Amino acid sequence: MAKSRLHIYISGYVQGVFYRSTAKRIAESLSLTGWVRNLSDGRVEAVVEGEEENLSKFVEWCKRGPIGAEVESVEVNREEYKGEFKEFAIRY
Repeated sequence: MAKSRLHIYISGYVQGVFYRSTAKRIAESLSLTGWVRNLSDGRVEAVVEGEEENLSKFVEWCKRGPIGAEVESVEVNREEYKGEFKEFAIRY
């Protein structure tokens, strides 16, 4: 199976609703690596690497988010797979 890397920006009411911690749990359950963080403009940013099928599942989750989130848009940019992460982390 080919591995890929996605750079994702999530807009809407996505901070203060456990978006990052839930994203970490979902990513780990899908064997994805990378990171997630809040941006100062209110968006959430994530870089995720893993199997294509699991990345698709993660993006679908990003479009919904956790209970309490109101996702307005999800921008997904495909990047070259680097294999640089050992786990999925929350960055501050």
